[in-house]
Amino acid sequence: MAKKGVADYIRETQVWKSIFRHGPPTDARNRAAVVAGNVFLHLHPIKLKRSGVQLGYTWCMGGLTFFIFLALTVTGLLLMFYYRPTAEYAYNDIIALKEHVPLGIMREIHRWGAHAMVITVWLHMFRVFMTGSYKPPREFNWGVGVVLLILTLLLSFTGYLLPWDQLAIWAIAVGSNMAKATPFLGHGGPGAALAQIGDFVMVSDKNDVRFQLLGGRFVGEPALLRFYILHCVFIPLVVGVLIAVHFWRVRKDGGISAPL
Repeated sequence: MAKKGVADYIRETQVWKSIFRHGPPTDARNRAAVVAGNVFLHLHPIKLKRSGVQLGYTWCMGGLTFFIFLALTVTGLLLMFYYRPTAEYAYNDIIALKEHVPLGIMREIHRWGAHAMVITVWLHMFRVFMTGSYKPPREFNWGVGVVLLILTLLLSFTGYLLPWDQLAIWAIAVGSNMAKATPFLGHGGPGAALAQIGDFVMVSDKNDVRFQLLGGRFVGEPALLRFYILHCVFIPLVVGVLIAVHFWRVRKDGGISAPL
């Protein structure tokens, strides 16, 4: 009779069995049960085509994007302990993060990680398009991916203002001016002149989408606070939910699409 090791005794405890309902995935049947019964693994398909997971085919851009998003989430949470979104302290806090705060390199990890995430998202979308992985039955997940791409760009845009230096302020001033051209919602866009009842102007520079984005007519402290909330709370929560939907839909659509 084989002697039991410490690992065997641990696997036989009630605590272990209450967490892990199935044993090691040593065969196809038990492997399927492990994947289906795990809160994290069940987002992935039970079976995948070998050709569909080759590095030369997927480029691993989807996985890299998700990994970078997790790294940005962790470093962003750490940065929130030191950063204050006010006109008085924002710039000084950024300088302090680089020169005085222990592990101040996390700000550089966050900044360069944000650039890397934009690149990996674009490459992932390019790979999906070139391999025809957007075709039925995956058109819904393609739409989810397009929304995630837009939200990634918005994360980068809103985070650009937070250092509160001259480059950030004027870059956001130029970028937010584009909102004036939003159809029907921007006072300089097409259809804005139609939103008028008599002498009452419904869309002006005091209430259009640019004004709502900045919290005023110019880039000031209200804009800094709004961009901070969008960057740290609202957009990341939406991105997190859509990533879960994206992974779940990959499973429902039969896994990663095989090469054409």
